[in-house]
Amino acid sequence: MSIYKFKIKNLDCVNCANELERKLKKIDIINNVSVNFITQKLIFECSEENKKQVLEKIIKIIKKEEPDVKLEEA
Repeated sequence: MSIYKFKIKNLDCVNCANELERKLKKIDIINNVSVNFITQKLIFECSEENKKQVLEKIIKIIKKEEPDVKLEEA
């Protein structure tokens, strides 16, 4: 397992961060998901071979839940 960190831009509130984290935790090939509103960071664990698939799922969920949010690799 590898740890991946991303900067989250345009996240509006703590509740939005909590809801986004809750949705991301449902992805079955991801571990230890954390969305921190204060630091504007998304951190998660997954295997290297699943990284691309996980990112696609994360982006899809973000676009649906918080369309103005942008991810940047930290």
